[in-house]
Amino acid sequence: MISSRAAVLHRPGEPLRIETITVAPPGPGEALVEIAASGLCHTDTTAFDGGNPSCVYPAVLGHEGAGRVMEVGPEVTGLRAGDHVIPLYGPECGSCRMCLSGRTNLCWTIKDTRDRGVMPGGTSRFRLGDQTVHHFMGTSTFSQYTVLPEIALARIRSDAPLDSVCLLGCAATTGAGAALEDVRNGDSVAVFGLGGVGVNVVQGARIAGAKRIIGVDTVAAKRPLAERLGMTDFVDASAVDDIVGAVHELSGGGVDAAFECTGIVPVMRQAVDSLIAGWGTCVLLGVEPSGAQLSFPPVLARYGRTIKGSYFGGVKGRSGLGRFVDLYLDGVLDIDSQITHRAPLADINTGFDRMGRGEGIRTVISFD
Repeated sequence: MISSRAAVLHRPGEPLRIETITVAPPGPGEALVEIAASGLCHTDTTAFDGGNPSCVYPAVLGHEGAGRVMEVGPEVTGLRAGDHVIPLYGPECGSCRMCLSGRTNLCWTIKDTRDRGVMPGGTSRFRLGDQTVHHFMGTSTFSQYTVLPEIALARIRSDAPLDSVCLLGCAATTGAGAALEDVRNGDSVAVFGLGGVGVNVVQGARIAGAKRIIGVDTVAAKRPLAERLGMTDFVDASAVDDIVGAVHELSGGGVDAAFECTGIVPVMRQAVDSLIAGWGTCVLLGVEPSGAQLSFPPVLARYGRTIKGSYFGGVKGRSGLGRFVDLYLDGVLDIDSQITHRAPLADINTGFDRMGRGEGIRTVISFD
């Protein structure tokens, strides 16, 4: 057992508490990882009010991190101490029906135990005194030391700065990956929500060769960064009455691809309505409230539009994440401009408060 500083959410409605927990050694097929840095993501906040059904309290939150392998358990074959890794909330076992299908990056091999806040063997590696503390999204990157299954760790090149590429654990890969999958050269694109995922959709669309990238947001202060990353037009959703009409006008009748990055159901409908008939594709990326429903007239789909979702940008973590590390180190994918704040673990609640006010794009916390 080792001691670890961690941000623990004891129950909904409370702030995170900085605690010293104990972390058990890795079991079969698991690795102990020292987290160097972790981004603060909106998905973590779904546990704050009890709205995330897969969060079991108390829990160590965090899913957008990077670190180093400290120790591996029995049956681990592809990792060793010292490897640099990015934790994956979506694992890749490589042998299940999903992994072998060639149709999805989803792998539900350990979904049942992950959603119960425990390791595949059915127990947690975290304790606070005599109390069990649960894992969150199978990653728990708000702990200096965390344990993950080998299939939920992407080994990356050692020259990548961990306090930057941690964003590839969620927002950067989700946004850029989704755009690279669904945007064609010359397309017109609309991005609804210019937060951590949205700005990465913008630059993914730029890399894919989009000719017009329309950003839609209620916070005009997000415009400069989005423009730096490739946005060509901005629609201020707080000042425009007909947002869909504005997108249609800018795109000449509807966009080829629309990406919804807020999780707000009425915004999802705006994204669907912004598509051109015949081939327009709407990609849902934002996490909706529990129980939310999206409706639209069937004719929108019958006339050739596609409405789909994307999980982690369609990227298979263990086999595909290295490409995005390369894009970053080659200067093609800009991660550093998105990190608007850096803070120690002790200031994590301040970082989430800042997020709630719509200030900045990403706060990265460290354990130094």
